[in-house]
Amino acid sequence: MLEGMRSDDRVPGGVPGVDVPDRRGRTGLDRVGTDLTGNPRVRVREVELLSSSWYVLRKTTFDYQHSDGHWSVEERETYDRGNGATVLLYDAGRATVLLIRQFRYPVYVNGHPDGYLLETPGGLLDDDDPETAIRREAAEETGYEIGEVRHVFDVYTSPGSITERVHFFAAPYSAADKTSEGGGLAEDGEDIEVVELPLAKALEMIGTGEIADAKTIMLLQWAVLSGPFASRA
Repeated sequence: MLEGMRSDDRVPGGVPGVDVPDRRGRTGLDRVGTDLTGNPRVRVREVELLSSSWYVLRKTTFDYQHSDGHWSVEERETYDRGNGATVLLYDAGRATVLLIRQFRYPVYVNGHPDGYLLETPGGLLDDDDPETAIRREAAEETGYEIGEVRHVFDVYTSPGSITERVHFFAAPYSAADKTSEGGGLAEDGEDIEVVELPLAKALEMIGTGEIADAKTIMLLQWAVLSGPFASRA
């Protein structure tokens, strides 16, 4: 049985996510990466599906040619949760930013005192393009319908093991843009607090560790280096 797969996930005559649909209707998850040709120093031998309970965990075996010319056989586990988007909402006139606070179990189990992170709003793309996704996430999480958005950059957040690429945006906000209380989707288990902060306070909180989320730190630093608050730096 595949690691991470429950006994009731097994389907007679097939493996969920491989040759029969998994709980999200996917098949062929063991073939991702087998057609890569962009790097002649990498030859994928085998992709093993370890889990597809919700996101996808794979173990890939490949031949790798080192810089001195010799080849070795390597194995890597990759975690595929899809790509995402995040946005810094800012009010340039008032020098404020709009963040969210939510509980993140992975950081709680890894040393964060209570698991509640201050973050820029964002989420997975699902089937949307990045701009559509970030408009959706901003409205659901903060209650603000954003107007013009600026694409800032794209980042691989943890390239040693996670495939996710995050699309970073920035957008102005004002009181007139608020259409709901936000807070996320209750049916998705979201319980989100909307937090408005002076830019100076948010930057100070990076130094104190009160803001410890990578995407949020990156966008705040971009904002003062070359973004809407660059003239204030």
